[in-house]
Amino acid sequence: MTLAWTDSDADIDWDELSALYRAAPLGDKKPELLRKTFGNSLFKCFVRDAGRLVAAGRALADGADCAYLCDIAVLPSHQGTGLGQQVVQRLVQASRGHKKILLYAVPGKEGFYRRFGFLRMKTAMAIFENPAQQLARGYLSDD
Repeated sequence: MTLAWTDSDADIDWDELSALYRAAPLGDKKPELLRKTFGNSLFKCFVRDAGRLVAAGRALADGADCAYLCDIAVLPSHQGTGLGQQVVQRLVQASRGHKKILLYAVPGKEGFYRRFGFLRMKTAMAIFENPAQQLARGYLSDD
């Protein structure tokens, strides 16, 4: 693999990034939504292999108190190679200095994030656009 890393979204093809999220599979994130969310994120990470976008991630952060890692995606052909781990490491490192670094994981993938020092929160709560869907997917609990 010939990997090229960047934290700039200046040359990102938002349609290609949208296709990466569908393939990962992390859902159907429209190009316009991705342009907005990555544009509003303090830290971002994009990885290309021979010119092809193969991984991405971002962290919303306020510069001092809270950083939130999200939208970490790796193309299936590159999953299991340690690339996702490297993306998370870069975003955690960029977020150092914040009092807390948060993320929420796909149910069943929490163990992956424990190796970076993440622990389960007992007080986290969320409001989702489609709560019934998120309850069914295991992201929410109504207890």
